[in-house]
Amino acid sequence: MNLPDDQEGRLRCYSNVLRNEASRLVARDPDYVVFKERAQAEVQECLAEYTLRQICRILHEYVEGGGRIDEQVETRQEYLHRRFHYDLRVRIGGRYIYFETVLDFEDADDVDDLTIVVVRVKDV
Repeated sequence: MNLPDDQEGRLRCYSNVLRNEASRLVARDPDYVVFKERAQAEVQECLAEYTLRQICRILHEYVEGGGRIDEQVETRQEYLHRRFHYDLRVRIGGRYIYFETVLDFEDADDVDDLTIVVVRVKDV
């Protein structure tokens, strides 16, 4: 699994995933944004009134609207193989919600082979 060498390329990959997820409502493609079991439970705790599909749409609109994607160099020993994780702090229902995510893919050059995995969700 190889990420583009430049941050701009990695963030473009990330944005492409959300764009693919948004277009998925029209076509019956596989999910491009998935929530780990822990993240699903955290969504139920702090965003119970939203479906995962609605949250995906909100994340897409946030990034398309120029929202910040914080790329973080991964320092936790058990996750060093990922090199980076991506943090979003999105205003939802009058609160800021933190999303920790990672990019998962086989080929970073294939925008249809990218997945965002949401690993943590919490109120900030």
